[in-house]
Parts: sequence; C-alpha cells; structure tokens
Amino acid sequence: MATRKATPAKSTTSRAKTITPTKRTTAVPKPVAKQVTPANVMTETSTVSTMPELKKQELVDMVVTRSGIKKKFAKPVVEAVMEILASSLEDGRNLNLPPLGKIKQNRAKESSTTRVIIAKIRQNKATLAALKDTVPEAAE
Repeated sequence: MATRKATPAKSTTSRAKTITPTKRTTAVPKPVAKQVTPANVMTETSTVSTMPELKKQELVDMVVTRSGIKKKFAKPVVEAVMEILASSLEDGRNLNLPPLGKIKQNRAKESSTTRVIIAKIRQNKATLAALKDTVPEAAE
C-alpha cells in the first residue's frame, strides 16, 4: 500500500488577502474641447489692390482739397507729419492714430540699404464709416 503524506489541516481563521491594484490598459477618451465662437469673430480677407499707390504729391493735393488751405501751407505740414511718423517707426514706437488706426510693429528686418517693418494695423469700422459720411469744413 502506498502511504500518503499527511496534509496540514486548513485553519479556520481567515486571513485578509492584500490586493494590489493593477494598471488598466484601456484608453480613456480625451474630452473634446468646446469650440467657442466669440461675438466679434475676425475673418481674414486678402485683397489685391487695383488702385495705384498713394504718393506724397497726391496726398498733399487731397489735403488741400479737403481742408481748403493753400498748397504752399499744406505741403510743409504734410512733410513734417511724414517725417515724424517715419522717425517714430524707426524708434520702434507703436502708433495710435485714429482714424488711420493702431499700428503695432511685430518685427523689423534691416539690410544695408533698407528696413522692412512687419506691422499690424487695426482700424475701427465705426470710425471709418463716420469718416466717409462727414467731410470737414474748410479752415478759414
């Protein structure tokens, strides 16, 4: 006969079994970001100007027509304003000139003969519309 080994008797006291959490391998879906549309949505428009560029002489003529002053008085004022704007841009200043708008310089590139300024111009449409409706009276 074969002899059996005695197996230990099971104890009647229960032991608490420690459970270690395991990592889940299932992917948790990422929350979808809400698309918020602000009240003043800016749309980008690209326009190719078919108008000829505005030159200084034409600007002086327009100032004379609109203001009613003589050309010999308007030309030095327009030239002085242009020089002040050029020096302000050269110094890196941002401009706030209604109704022209806010001109904010982003960056500038310089070569041996030129300086290219990349800037944003932000105009208020209400101001531009009001400007089209009214023409100032000639100064006396």
